[in-house]
Amino acid sequence: MVKTERRFHCDAGWTLVELLVVLSLVATLAGMAVASYGTAITRSREAVLKEDLFRMRDAIDQYFADRNEYPQGLQSLVVDGYLRAIPEDPFTGLTTTWRPVLSAYDPSNPVLPGVFDVYSGSERIALDGSLYAEW
Repeated sequence: MVKTERRFHCDAGWTLVELLVVLSLVATLAGMAVASYGTAITRSREAVLKEDLFRMRDAIDQYFADRNEYPQGLQSLVVDGYLRAIPEDPFTGLTTTWRPVLSAYDPSNPVLPGVFDVYSGSERIALDGSLYAEW
């Protein structure tokens, strides 16, 4: 009986070039995802900042409408029940970095100067190119 040898040559597997192409595509897609994630986080923080500023400014207006004077500080809004708490600035991570703007003293109106407006204490630049401290 004659024995015949059969050799099976299996070409299953990846070449080095194929692996490099796949890895470069994965790295490119991952880089795009990380950039998009960072922008999404910044946009959400900007939305929180806008909402916090709106709520604090609204509370200042309500305080003035009720008492005919501006609050002496942001903490007055909490003590008198216009806010539950001073919100945390989403870019500084602190409640103490808000920059209150005092009203001008008017000699014809004996209202004491108080907090007329409020801005963020962050010096970072927004996605639209403006400063958060100017919002």
